[in-house]
Amino acid sequence: MIWVKVLSKQELNSADFVKMIVANSKKICLIKNKKRFYAIQNTCPHAGGILSGGWCKEGNIVCPIHRYEYNLTTGRGAAGQGDFIDVYPTELREDGLYVGFKQSWIKKLFS
Repeated sequence: MIWVKVLSKQELNSADFVKMIVANSKKICLIKNKKRFYAIQNTCPHAGGILSGGWCKEGNIVCPIHRYEYNLTTGRGAAGQGDFIDVYPTELREDGLYVGFKQSWIKKLFS
C-alpha cells in the first residue's frame, strides 16, 4: 500500500466538505462528513458525473447528474442500481490525513 498525504494537520478541523483532489496521479473525491473522512473515485459509473460536485445524504454520496447514490464506506450503489464505486482507505496520522492506494505488482518488481 502506498500512503499519500492529502490534508495537513491544520486542515483536519475544517467544516464538512466534498471536493476533488489529485493524489497518486488520480482524481479522487475527498469527503469530510460528520467528522469522518472518506476517499472515493471521482467519476460516477452510471453516467460519468463528477462525484465531487455532489453532496452527502445519510452516509451516501449523491451524484449531481442523475442522483445515483453510493455508500461512502462500501462503495455499493443504492438498491436497484447494481453498481459500485472504488473506495480508498484513509488514515489519520499525527501530521494529517493520508489516502492509501494499492501498489501494482509491476511497480513492486521495479521498486
